[in-house]
Amino acid sequence: MILRPNQRLKLDDTNDNLFYADPRFVTHVDEAFIKQLTDVYRDKLKPNTRIFDMMSSWVSHLPQMQFAHVEGHGLNAEELARNPRLNHYFVQNLNDHPQLPLPDQDFDAVINCVSVQYIQYPEAVFSEIHRILKPGGVAIISFSNRMFFQKAIQAWRDGSEESRVELVKSYFASVPGFSTPEVIVHKSTMPNFLQWLGAPGGDPFYAVVAYRSS
Repeated sequence: MILRPNQRLKLDDTNDNLFYADPRFVTHVDEAFIKQLTDVYRDKLKPNTRIFDMMSSWVSHLPQMQFAHVEGHGLNAEELARNPRLNHYFVQNLNDHPQLPLPDQDFDAVINCVSVQYIQYPEAVFSEIHRILKPGGVAIISFSNRMFFQKAIQAWRDGSEESRVELVKSYFASVPGFSTPEVIVHKSTMPNFLQWLGAPGGDPFYAVVAYRSS
């Protein structure tokens, strides 16, 4: 196992369904991060393919590209219903039930934006990502340094930005059949105090990208 039991713990150990019961129609990262993410999607995703937006919300940050189907997943139905890019969605707590109700090898891409830090059993979830991807399909896991601190797992809270990249790489490495992950980084050049004040362009951007190779 990648994580020790204590590394999976959250400061707020109440059920995640309660925390996400009320919709949050906000973006949790700045416009520069969103632009960089959309650019990565534009580069890595292909038109007329099937996309699974895991742990999504009311916005997916996808480029203006036609997809065959975008399946959404999250913990708040109101947010997902507001998302114009989703063709269908379902609500499920992955920390309680990591197995996805989706067919094998059904998607060309799995995307996850600023949510990987909340997954307590990444070995199971990344195994599911591999299962639902078609051979050659891509998984794009993006994150910054922002989080709901009380809901992030201890391994994430205690880590540096660099160690969090290594942690996500290890999630992919824990599942046979993923390519060696590619890391895309755009660090902020702003002083730390301006980043934490939410100055535009202050959010660092990280994406870890891997393909189903077998």
